[in-house]
Amino acid sequence: MWLTWRAAMRHALYGEDGFYLRERPSGHFRTSVSTSAAFAEAVLALLTQVDAELGSPDRLDLVDIGAGEGVLVARVLDAADPALRARLNITAVDLSPRPDGLPESIAWRSRIPYGITGLAIANEWLDNIPLDVAEQTADGPRLVLVETKTGAERLGDPVLGTDRAWLDRWWPLCRIGSRREIGCPRDAAWAAVLTRLSKGRAVAIDYAHPVDNRPCHGTLTGYRDGAVVAAIPDGTCDITAHVALDACAEAGRRAGAISTGLSTQRDALRALGVTGTRPPIDLAHVDPPGYLRALARASEEGELIDAKGLGGFGWLTQDR
Repeated sequence: MWLTWRAAMRHALYGEDGFYLRERPSGHFRTSVSTSAAFAEAVLALLTQVDAELGSPDRLDLVDIGAGEGVLVARVLDAADPALRARLNITAVDLSPRPDGLPESIAWRSRIPYGITGLAIANEWLDNIPLDVAEQTADGPRLVLVETKTGAERLGDPVLGTDRAWLDRWWPLCRIGSRREIGCPRDAAWAAVLTRLSKGRAVAIDYAHPVDNRPCHGTLTGYRDGAVVAAIPDGTCDITAHVALDACAEAGRRAGAISTGLSTQRDALRALGVTGTRPPIDLAHVDPPGYLRALARASEEGELIDAKGLGGFGWLTQDR
């Protein structure tokens, strides 16, 4: 069956028996959440900042968009002090079934709630929003069609209207044969988050590329069992593409954001206390088990802020 890449991704990832309705992310790829509890502690520190800025409301929302297995919000709930925990209203948003063992106080929803007062966080969510792929030809950009069982491709209709305008603004096609992922659906998805935020902060964390340094042939990639595989939209693998977070930021501003920050995960987490600092060697002499625990923790933090790995992820932060 020949489809546009957007339709093929939607069916493969979220259709009947789709990848994300059937599989748990931890079985296929490593995320910041699964790397270390330090990530959840940093999110808690960010939530505490937002709480103070909002004047400690009676109800403080934490919404995890694309929650996967609910690990992030479960860890934040567990680490929060009793006074904060009593005011927390946590919602995990995901299309997959509610995981076994998730604390009952955490709501599990398939849609993002309205009226969020607090923090909405989307960690590696936007990169899985289905989108179309364009290729430049002698006659201009055309949509790429994909055969869902084999991954074979052919060219379809010309790219027109809003999609063409997005390419011209955010990722111009430079030469014949070059390819682009058209980010309009990601912009719309992020704008929808901002419209559901009454007051507080929204954060998107993802593979990203800036407008002045985007790859010539796109970033469409497949993952299965921890390995990179061909991006074949047959439902057997994750399919992802990097996010134009700068374009999402503009969509967020149009949706009502009053302030915007773009940074790397390395800079964002270091500002929240994740430093990767190794413990002093003297600790090994007076408390060997404690030294080993601290050393393991430093290693985990180092992975989170490694500029060539997870630390290179983009962070988009917008307030409303």
